[in-house]
Amino acid sequence: MSNCLGLYIEENLIKYAKVSKDHDNLKVESFGIKFYDKLGQAIEQVIEETYSQKTPISINLSEEMYNYFDMFALLSKNDLQKAIKTEFESYCVDKGYNPNVFESRYAVVDYPDDKEKIKVIHIAENKIELNKNTQAFENYRLMNISPISMAIASLINTEEKQNALIVNIENTTTITTILQNKIFNIDKIEEGSSDFLSRINLKENSYSKSYEICKNTTIYTSEGRELQEEQSSYLDDIVPTLYNIVGQVRRIINSNTEKINKVYITGTASLINNVDLYFQEYLDDVDCEILRPYFIENTTRDINIKDYIEVNSAISLAMMGLGEGVPGMNFRKATFADKVPSWLKIDINPEKTEKEKKYLGGLLTWDLGQKLDKTEIGLIRIASSLFMLVIIFSCFSALLANQIDKKQSEAEESIASTQAEINKANSDKSALQTRISDYSSLINQIETANSDQEDRNRNRNSIPNLLNQIMSVIPVNVQLTSIEDTGDGHIVINAQSDKYEQLGYLVAKLKNDVILRDVESTAGQKDNNVVTIRIEGDLPI
Repeated sequence: MSNCLGLYIEENLIKYAKVSKDHDNLKVESFGIKFYDKLGQAIEQVIEETYSQKTPISINLSEEMYNYFDMFALLSKNDLQKAIKTEFESYCVDKGYNPNVFESRYAVVDYPDDKEKIKVIHIAENKIELNKNTQAFENYRLMNISPISMAIASLINTEEKQNALIVNIENTTTITTILQNKIFNIDKIEEGSSDFLSRINLKENSYSKSYEICKNTTIYTSEGRELQEEQSSYLDDIVPTLYNIVGQVRRIINSNTEKINKVYITGTASLINNVDLYFQEYLDDVDCEILRPYFIENTTRDINIKDYIEVNSAISLAMMGLGEGVPGMNFRKATFADKVPSWLKIDINPEKTEKEKKYLGGLLTWDLGQKLDKTEIGLIRIASSLFMLVIIFSCFSALLANQIDKKQSEAEESIASTQAEINKANSDKSALQTRISDYSSLINQIETANSDQEDRNRNRNSIPNLLNQIMSVIPVNVQLTSIEDTGDGHIVINAQSDKYEQLGYLVAKLKNDVILRDVESTAGQKDNNVVTIRIEGDLPI
């Protein structure tokens, strides 16, 4: 039976879960959360509490970025890797990044409606951040560093094919799109639990208390009862963030050509009571539910299921460390020590029993008989590493010499063939340059004419289009008292209603549906039960 300790680390908080695997059976052995001021001390406490000093550890990436490349489905593995590298380097040039500062991994998925193309999900992490994460675990068995957006999908039972979204609302939010049981897209949203926890923390001056308040907060839907004043004050901190996230989820659902059947909610925000009903209220045609690990029935039944859900991120990372989920997502490079077979490692523990000291006749396990200092331990490790290096070098040196001669001959043939092709290409290039010059002149004339026509059409239709869009989203109780184009597409709207939330809904729709850009609004002014606000924004280009 193997096990792994999953640690989901974010600012101020660690979620941890120790998961064991016996054949195909998974079980959560221990789990919890820990708030911290010093990360190193918190990691040490978690490892001691879970008895994981020698247990493999799996953690999350902290600042990964996602890119997507379309490739031809029939490319060979080597050609695909080269093409992905070229695409990423081109992206870095456009953004002004140095591609050498990133460590990257990728996953490949088929397009449901185009068998000739494949989609590459490319994930990159800054090597400096990656080294920081690794150094925090230099005294422990860190075996896996994976993006949480890819790991979280391992919690879903894949026996039945389904199209789903996993909305993981942790410090930031990741939305994982799954089509036919395969991860197809990752959307990363900077808004998340950190937004409402920080707002509550300003009132309570305690991050742990703010976290507990979220767990005990209930969201009441439009059919729910009236809120108490204290509950309402916390919901004012929480609901705006959830509303923006729901808007992004709805946008993703509408943009997918495949129908999304289910939305799973997980992360810190999933602990808020009725959060699934809140999502359901805005996503009528999709089932919304809290993500529950599919194997949870294998665990102790006297523990509240909500306690497991609280550490879903940590459970999924532990499963990645046990070989579950998407392969090839481990950002930790195996060291030489990891590759040395365990039966060749030197035993420096002086407390071995006599039976253990006789392992393999004492030929491969050495008992040094007394506790060693750090210098002696380091020298022994260096000596054993050098010994293995000499053996490996001896085995491969002859093979390498033979391969070098063979590759040299192949390279010379390839160079001669390539030079001939280059000469042909230069000849074709000269002929093409003449044609390009003629076509460029014609294209410039066409583009100038099109640009003039587009400007005339845009100015003529912009105001009527704006009015039509506003009419489609304006609430019943909101009245527009005036609307004015002040010049250069800058729009000023004066609106009134008897309810603040109706005006807020209008402002949110203008932003989220991109009816206007850079939308700003004044605070509502109430006079004789009528609330008035001024909204400004620019027409979309």
